[in-house]
Amino acid sequence: MESIEVKELFDLEHTLARPFFKDCRYPWQALPQIGSWICELGKTLSAEEYEQRSETVWVARTARIYPTAHIEGPAIIGPGTEVRHCAFIRGNALVGADCVVGNSTELKNVILFDRVQVPHYNYVGDSILGYCSHMGAGSITSNVKSDKTLVKVHCECGSMETGLKKFGAMLGDSVEVGCNSVLNPGTIVGRGSSVYPLSMVRGVVPAGSIYKCAGEIAEKK
Repeated sequence: MESIEVKELFDLEHTLARPFFKDCRYPWQALPQIGSWICELGKTLSAEEYEQRSETVWVARTARIYPTAHIEGPAIIGPGTEVRHCAFIRGNALVGADCVVGNSTELKNVILFDRVQVPHYNYVGDSILGYCSHMGAGSITSNVKSDKTLVKVHCECGSMETGLKKFGAMLGDSVEVGCNSVLNPGTIVGRGSSVYPLSMVRGVVPAGSIYKCAGEIAEKK
């Protein structure tokens, strides 16, 4: 099970949430706490570096927020980040430094580590995206099962109960997701892996892999 632990997926030097992850063995354990983490972090942010735009929204002064973007709290937008035309941040969003939240992209209950890109028509809900990860145009996280039962993580050791009804995907550092892919509830993609365009991903993709389709995962050379 070590491959799906926080320490194997993420370099915590690249998120403001680093001190909070110490109590999380598995990354999905953070999902119910994102909103409270943001509110706690926001109170510690420098007024010289961050503008407090509402009671629970903090935006770095070097971030670029397009006038048509909408940000609901709790939310933190990091330095150098772009939130582009018609992006919709629905709350409980901790967005790191030098990220891109693109046109018509929607975020809800997420942590985006530094230098994450979700640049075109993405939906990212109840998910955590590691440092330098990238979701191609139209790729989304599906965060609720069709039968509305609790999400399980399916790995080679069996199924793990999460106790969560809403759980999208966990992307390790430097993961690439191809255009128009769907990451089904409870998906975990290990560090440095790539997902082919038009993929339907479920379960755990090992670190350093190429996901081509269900049952066909190749090791990167």
